[in-house]
Amino acid sequence: MDNTKATIERLEAEIAELPKGYISRKNINGKIRLYHQWTEEGKKKSKYLDDDTAIVMAGKIAERKELQKKLKEAKALSSTGKAKEKNQPEFRLNILTGDTLRSFVSKATRLKSRPCLKQLESYLTADDQSRVFVLFGLRRTGKTTMIQQAIAGLRSDRFAKTAFIQVSHGDTLADVNSDMKLLQKNEFEYVFLDEVTLLDDFIEGAALFSDIFAACGMKIVLSGTDSLGFLFSADDQLYDRCKLLHTTFIPYREFENILGVKGIEEYIRYGGTMSIGGIHYNISSTFSSEKGTDEYIDSAIAGNIQHSLRNYKDSGHFRHLQELYEHNELTSAINRVVEDINHRFTIEVLERDFVSHDLGLSARNLRMDRTEPTDVLDHIDKEAFTKALKESLNILNMAERKVTVSDAHRTEIKEYLDLLDLTVDIPVETIPPSEGRLYRTVISQPGLRYSQAGALIRELMKDISFQSISAHDRKRITDRILDEIRGRMMEEIVLLETQAAMPDKEVFTLKFSIGEFDMVIVDPEEVTCEIFEIKHSTKAVPEQYRHLKDEAKCNAAEFRYGTVTRKCVIYRGATMQTEGIEYINVEEYLNGLA
Repeated sequence: MDNTKATIERLEAEIAELPKGYISRKNINGKIRLYHQWTEEGKKKSKYLDDDTAIVMAGKIAERKELQKKLKEAKALSSTGKAKEKNQPEFRLNILTGDTLRSFVSKATRLKSRPCLKQLESYLTADDQSRVFVLFGLRRTGKTTMIQQAIAGLRSDRFAKTAFIQVSHGDTLADVNSDMKLLQKNEFEYVFLDEVTLLDDFIEGAALFSDIFAACGMKIVLSGTDSLGFLFSADDQLYDRCKLLHTTFIPYREFENILGVKGIEEYIRYGGTMSIGGIHYNISSTFSSEKGTDEYIDSAIAGNIQHSLRNYKDSGHFRHLQELYEHNELTSAINRVVEDINHRFTIEVLERDFVSHDLGLSARNLRMDRTEPTDVLDHIDKEAFTKALKESLNILNMAERKVTVSDAHRTEIKEYLDLLDLTVDIPVETIPPSEGRLYRTVISQPGLRYSQAGALIRELMKDISFQSISAHDRKRITDRILDEIRGRMMEEIVLLETQAAMPDKEVFTLKFSIGEFDMVIVDPEEVTCEIFEIKHSTKAVPEQYRHLKDEAKCNAAEFRYGTVTRKCVIYRGATMQTEGIEYINVEEYLNGLA
């Protein structure tokens, strides 16, 4: 069914509701001020925006530009359709071929490509024609761009036999089957189907692509944001007849090399998606506002899980989540688990730095500050603060929930978050050994974690004791707390990326009765280990490597894991050596991971 005309009308209506123009930055008396500027009836107009309004406005402007691109493509498709020759096949779906397809993919050739594109290109040029290629991951992780780049890189003879199908809501597997037969009849050999999991019957009928069309010689690439749906299909309908490429995890080196945004601090704040807005990157990034973060969790993560469960085995795979689904509380519960993971992370940071040892290192340092000492953290109502943190989460209140979220619910949701590559467990080992498995849960999209952690910390500003001090002191203290959260996150990023880059090694945190090694890398074949401290600092001071110089700790690690071959501090300063300890810049370290 050709719905190009309806698509054009919808896009034009949506564009009309969004603001024109752009956000400009002006330096006025040393302060950066943001303005919305646009042209109306031939006259230039400008309006001052505060920071929050600018974030929302920038998002809407970026959305308008994206819709305008889609409108241009839709009109090009419509124009091509009107000029079709009588013998050209009549497709049910929106299918791009020839010059229209070339126009669609051309813009992606100007963009840098993700290294994993090579896996897709290898599939397209290999002789194996028995399997389909599945490209899946959460929204805004570069799937469509990768497809465009792969198509643009095909030889001209292969490009002439290539079709791109954009699946939309309401399309069916029967529609796809009909169009695939037409493509096959017209000797098309390369078929890319984007957002194929929008088909309600995809999971149960996915074998159509491998058993019928791929088996007959077609190269078929399936992509979509419903990652869980693909995993269900790979376990059932597409079992051993597909190659999987997951795009959700975007390491620091890709963030820097592809988006051109350098620095671990930027990655902590905004990393996790391929969303970028040029010079206004920080404003228009997915995780630059609480609203954007909440929308991403709701649509990209919770919606993904719920959509897949609803369409898998005739809705018969909800397990313990069935009751939540029936009461329309499953999405809220999924959001709750994601937020609870961040909530526990934030509380752990605060307890580690503020509660233990007489309110911790930061409280002590603030008391002893030489220029502006303060003991305000000694008087914070920790119970009220913790309560405020919990209430700040964007979830249903207890009184509004019909179903209590149990440990069984949390366990199953966590399993799905792991499958989506959103959460990863980093092992924690102890000397002496402890019973049971210890681990820390890391969220693989740092921008999401930092946005939520920052929102939680802002609840501190509402504490009565905290409000009694000056705005200057409140800002200084909250900045310090957020700095400690970034430090904790930097540690998790290094652990996560090291673990991902070294699947044949054991990567973990090692805790002693007093103190810890932030990271240990063990080579079980060579019976060796490397020990690390990870510090969110630009300065090198002896206190940072005191555990690495502790003979008892090093001997205990060698006895259990093998010869210590490296002692290193990963930090934000320059790479150097001191007292037999290696210091390496964190960006250099992350870029060096293969």
